[in-house]
Amino acid sequence: MVGSVPISIFNDVIGPVMRGNSSSHCAAALRIGRLARDLMDGDLTSVLVEFDRAGSLPTTHESQGSDMGLCGGLLGWDAADDRLPESPQWLHEAGIRLDFAVVDSHDPHPNTYRLTLRGSRRAHSLAAVSTGGGMIEVTRIDGVPVSIGGDCYVTLLFFPEEGAPAGTAKSTAVLAERLAASFPGSEVRAHGTGARRLLEVRGDAFLDGRKLAMLVGHAPGLEICHLAPVLPVLSRPGIHLPFETCEQLLAHDAGRGLPLWRWAVEYERERGGLTEDEVVARMLEIVRILRRSVALGLAGTHFDDRLLGHQSGAFGQLMDQRRLVEAGAVNRAILYTTALMEVKSAMGLIVAAPTAGACAALPGACIAVAEEAGLSEEAMARAMLAAGLVGVFIASQWTFAAEVGGCQAEGGAAAAMAAAAIVTLKGGTLAQAVAAPSLALQGMLGLTCDPVASRVEVPCLSKNILGAVNAIACANMALAGFDPVIPFDEVVDAARRVGDQLPRELRCTALGGLSTTPTSVRLEGELAARLGARRASRSSG
Repeated sequence: MVGSVPISIFNDVIGPVMRGNSSSHCAAALRIGRLARDLMDGDLTSVLVEFDRAGSLPTTHESQGSDMGLCGGLLGWDAADDRLPESPQWLHEAGIRLDFAVVDSHDPHPNTYRLTLRGSRRAHSLAAVSTGGGMIEVTRIDGVPVSIGGDCYVTLLFFPEEGAPAGTAKSTAVLAERLAASFPGSEVRAHGTGARRLLEVRGDAFLDGRKLAMLVGHAPGLEICHLAPVLPVLSRPGIHLPFETCEQLLAHDAGRGLPLWRWAVEYERERGGLTEDEVVARMLEIVRILRRSVALGLAGTHFDDRLLGHQSGAFGQLMDQRRLVEAGAVNRAILYTTALMEVKSAMGLIVAAPTAGACAALPGACIAVAEEAGLSEEAMARAMLAAGLVGVFIASQWTFAAEVGGCQAEGGAAAAMAAAAIVTLKGGTLAQAVAAPSLALQGMLGLTCDPVASRVEVPCLSKNILGAVNAIACANMALAGFDPVIPFDEVVDAARRVGDQLPRELRCTALGGLSTTPTSVRLEGELAARLGARRASRSSG
């Protein structure tokens, strides 16, 4: 669970549909920016962004897309907007000044954003964290602790204690009770003490303005803000999840042996209030996006700010000419994984599954195995749903953020999910579908996150391929009855503990491993010079 937001397959695991090289940087920053824009009702003249010196963002926010995502969000754009690579320039042309600072704020989470927002009519501050895979949590507004995940419509009421509503209510607590009674189905929370009080009302729509005005009456200094949801699947009061861990699922199944994808549908029906047809249709659309992205990658992509060029084309040609080691679905998985990573690095449309940095292992392996077997897109969607439920088991206990757990949290999770998808494609049992993820994740504990030149390409491509090939092998092992020995939930917990033991430098900070080699340092300098020259040329033009 992210803050107070229950895990959703489409919010947290298979998604967002986005552009950029890192979901925890690009997509999460964009969502934070959109909430910040809403907090200011679009009235922005300047934004100061502060990062904790000991966090991951001071060394990665520019190269991994936080700046791009944040600017896009402050402009109100979607994560799939094709203008995102140029969003800083668009923000500048919109007359909004953006400044960055590194401070000693001692934030507990390495992906913490502190925003000071100013406009012509109002000013606010906002603190938020990127929790992995594009998911976020707003933790403070104007210094007041909150927990907002962007999963519903939020109406905020700001007023000082001395400006408490007159006539209809004598305090914020009384007003909170009246709001709850007047807007059934909404959840009302009172935050803050002292001079600054905040009421937060969550629901499936914003509060009716006329009715709200009658309840509040005359409240000097009252300010009302509306934060629109930024997640595709909304929350509602009283969500009852049938299970959140693999152990709970097996107990819930009670020996019936229903396919894992069926339980994924059941989970998402309860989580999102969706029908079975809606759940399957959403995943089918994601499969079609992924297949188009594979085709785009195979056709060739280009982007200036990247290390690797078009490599999947040559691999595909040699594979067709039978000049590679014969490996069937494995080679096709390598081909598709490479193509998807190239699209990601070219700012093309991808699906974070579960993250942008690990976006290719699961779909690359799933689509390749399905095509080799002549299976339909519907079969692919069912397999991706099974993978999504394995991701739920990971996210409910741990994280997808490499900044917290190293690359095992991204690549390891993707391999585990892909293994379940492949077992599902081959018609395996429920027991086999949960054994395969355990085998896959066991072999990837301790992976560091050390991207060369701070770009999510090297060694990220080889780690995605490792995850895809590992998934195929472990799926076959599970189908053949190999014993994983350690139950999946215990493997996830072990990965969490290993992540806690990894030094900060090996958890996506560009301060360790391959990222500190002489070649990496040289390449980062060359890319920075190229980027600077391009900016200068654009400014002079």
